[in-house]
Amino acid sequence: MATTDTPNAIVNATPPAVEELKRLLDTEVEGVTGVRMAVKGGGCSGLSYVLDFDQLRDGDNIVQQDGIQFYMDKKSTIYLKGIQLDYKEGLKGKGFVFQNPNASSTCGCGESFSV
Repeated sequence: MATTDTPNAIVNATPPAVEELKRLLDTEVEGVTGVRMAVKGGGCSGLSYVLDFDQLRDGDNIVQQDGIQFYMDKKSTIYLKGIQLDYKEGLKGKGFVFQNPNASSTCGCGESFSV
């Protein structure tokens, strides 16, 4: 398990994303200790993002930023390195937005990507 307090090492959450994650973490069930970021096969571009509340698992990489622990499995870390997590509100709704420097293309909805 690797731990880093350097936000830019793997993930960088913007202030709006941190604020929303803290708000959501305060409402989660007992036992949740952080935010899981992962990549799985699927979506129209081949890979899609997973953002969920979870506990630390064996082998996870951990990034700590502004009081939030982000957990990533080793395979997902390869695809997430350098990613920026933002939170946006607009006329079409609100939600988390991923800006991934490793993505060579993304789908129109922004839910999936390819490398």
